[in-house]
Amino acid sequence: MIAIGLEGSANKLGVGVILHPPRGGSAQILANIRHTFVSPPGEGFLPKDTARHHRTWVVRLVKQALREAGVAVDDVDCVCYTKGPGMGAPLQGVAVSARMLSLLWGKELVGVNHCVGHIEMGREITGAQNPVVLYVSGGNTQVIAYASQRYRIFGEALDIAVGNCLDRFARTLNISNDPAPGYNIEQLAKRGKHLLDLPYTVKGMDCSFSGILASIDVLTAKLEQDATGWRDEVSGEVICREDLCFSLQETIFAMLVEITERAMAHVGSRQVLIVGGVGCNERLQQMMGMMANDRGGSVFATDERFCIDNGIMIAHAGLLAYQTGFTTALTDSTCTQRFRTDEVLIKWRK
Repeated sequence: MIAIGLEGSANKLGVGVILHPPRGGSAQILANIRHTFVSPPGEGFLPKDTARHHRTWVVRLVKQALREAGVAVDDVDCVCYTKGPGMGAPLQGVAVSARMLSLLWGKELVGVNHCVGHIEMGREITGAQNPVVLYVSGGNTQVIAYASQRYRIFGEALDIAVGNCLDRFARTLNISNDPAPGYNIEQLAKRGKHLLDLPYTVKGMDCSFSGILASIDVLTAKLEQDATGWRDEVSGEVICREDLCFSLQETIFAMLVEITERAMAHVGSRQVLIVGGVGCNERLQQMMGMMANDRGGSVFATDERFCIDNGIMIAHAGLLAYQTGFTTALTDSTCTQRFRTDEVLIKWRK
């Protein structure tokens, strides 16, 4: 079976084509292309501008994906799209596009939970069997484990997501959003040396990132106002922007490692799967690997092709659901900004 997937819950528009062999085996990625709406430095991406970008690019990306995959419309079994969660206007643009393709081609529609798409693509690419999942992106921060045909949420962000915290700090520093603000913070953090004291807010299995963002914004203002150079109280060395990025990363990633380790202990798992855009961060993977190694476990992660929002994950998760008999009627082909990971019945797993 072959599915085409459309993803556009935020500023990435992705189209993917995937093949599930008839006798089982690994899924075959036939095409996985993406185009990103990049806002100016110091600014976020507005829903209306992002939706306009998706509407402008979706047709040409679909055509390009079919060419790269080497498949005809008649070969496609279903059209999958991101139902939610995400930003309202971009989601609407993708939902309308998916409906158009479904009606034009005479194919079934399959609405997909964005979070489940990340998890299933991560499992497929890495081969992780039954891991604790750390899902970290611009809009979501969740620690998840599978039980009884649901992806159960053990812990999550109480306010803003970890990726949103990084993105907003990038705006404070007025650094480029190309290719991604979190990536540019990661590169600056690699040159940081001084760990500054920042709020560390873990409440049971949940995290809070708004306080640490407010605190790092205050330190940034202090750095910009001190013309003589703000010096570390212990070493006497000058504090720079790289130190701020380093301190923010180290603190928030330590919080994520803590709640992930607690979930591993609770469910008795030795595997961690990191998914979502922030999962590309090499420092997060390193810190998680150190924790897992101490527990005799292992960490699974993918590269930017599959960590960052993409259409192939929507095609894959949608086709898994379609093979169990699930479809989305045209009258139900809506989108929603709130769609919990644990709302989805995972019929394709025992």
